[in-house]
Parts: sequence; structure tokens; C-alpha cells
Amino acid sequence: MKTFKGKAIYNPSGKAAEYSQWACNFYTGCSNNCQYCYCKRGVMSSTWSTTPKLKACFKDEKHALEVFEKELRANLPELQKHGLFFSFTTDPFLPETIELTGAAVNICVFNDIPVKILTKRADWVKTLLKTWEKIRSSIVPSTWQYKKYIAFGFTLTGKDELEPNASTNAERIEAMRKLHEAGFKTWASIEPVIDTKKSLDMIEKCAKYCDLFKIGLLSGKKYDAIDLEWFTDWVVSLGKQYNAKIYFKNSLLAQAGINREDLPANCVGMDYNMFND
Repeated sequence: MKTFKGKAIYNPSGKAAEYSQWACNFYTGCSNNCQYCYCKRGVMSSTWSTTPKLKACFKDEKHALEVFEKELRANLPELQKHGLFFSFTTDPFLPETIELTGAAVNICVFNDIPVKILTKRADWVKTLLKTWEKIRSSIVPSTWQYKKYIAFGFTLTGKDELEPNASTNAERIEAMRKLHEAGFKTWASIEPVIDTKKSLDMIEKCAKYCDLFKIGLLSGKKYDAIDLEWFTDWVVSLGKQYNAKIYFKNSLLAQAGINREDLPANCVGMDYNMFND
């Protein structure tokens, strides 16, 4: 596939590509202010802020949406096939970012593009579910296929103290439960794994409400291989128990000394598409 790098939509590379072949970033910066955030270091550090800001290439939100729609139509078949991820450079459901994210998601749904959203916020869920109840009886189901095309994801670390302005991990799990019971696809990013016992606790608490787990390590941290092997064994077992799919990132398997081809059938590869399952 030829690499596409638009102003809004692009093909992620490196570790980010393990999450999605296609992604959208409208903003940089995030008020969750997580202590471990990779955007605070490296190439993103010079533009990072705890106040999300629209990327400099956009004049305003209206222009950003116009650019987004143009880039979407230029890559429509690939996006329909692989889906679109929101977002690597902010939380897409912050009070400052949710309106533009929602408008872009609507465009995706109308164009049969699966959407994967990753957030640490839970304060929007009650409003969304109320809105869904109002519209589902008045809108043609074949036109508004939100439950078919949206997968809501929550980052779960079990470390509230490192995520000072985000919703608590318990609130995120409760939001996942509500969305799952309402019929939406749900997934969890167990990344970074800061403490294997805490991460396993998060997985145990949400496994019955979660369709897919993506699990990765804290960048630059050296883990104990035996501890990681124990952790992966338990995660695989929980996945089987609750019929959840699991993706272990390459760096985790490397440190644990595990070959991907040796994993059981409920452990999926990078090209797994949860919308086809």
C-alpha cells in the first residue's frame, strides 16, 4: 500500500501502525496530562501542551472538516476496508475535541467507514446513549448504522494517579459496560503496561464487556521476562473465558521471548479487523 500523509488522515508508521493502518489527527495536546504520555517526549514534545490545539495546518474547525472530507473521499476504498482510528495526538473525546471528532465520525458512518475511537474519558457516554435512544426510532436504520461502524476503545492502566485529569479507570470500565450492553463494539488499550498485576486486574474487570484487547509496554522500560510470560498466559486464559480477542504488541512478545505463531487462536495479528468478526 502506498503511504498517504494528509493534513488530517494518514498512514501511521512504527508502533502506531500496530493500532491501525489509517488514522486521523485534528489536534495536538491533551488535558488528561498523563505522566507517561509518549507525546511529551521526542518529536512531539516541542508542540505539546495540556491544552489541545487545532493543528497549524487548519484555519479553523470548519476548514479541518473540509480537508478531512476531501482526504476521506480520495482514499475511500481503503478506508472502507481498513477503518479509521481517532486519535494518536490527543484524546478525541475531550470537551475541546469531541465536537469535531463527532462530526468526522458522522461523515465516516455515512460513507460506510468503520471507526475506532480511543479515549480516557467517560463523561460523554450518558449523553451519547440518550441521544441514540432519541434518534433510533426516527432515523432509517439502514442509513444510521452507528453500531455497525463504531468501536469505542478505552485506555486502561489501573494507574489513576498517573492520569490526573482523565476519568478514573473504574469510570471507563463502567462506560465500556454501558456501550457494550447497548450493542456497540468495544475494545481496550492495555498500554502502557506499567504494573502487570494492575493491568491484569483491568482486564479481569472488563473482559465480559470487551471485544478486543490491544496490549503494549511502556516505551523504554525493561520488564522481567518471566513476569511477562505469566501475564500473557493469564491474559490468554481470560480471553478464552470471555470470548475476547487479544493483540500483543511486537515489543511485548520480544521482551517475553514469545513467538506470535505459538500463540493460541484467540490471539490475533496486526491485520485483524474487529468489524469483520
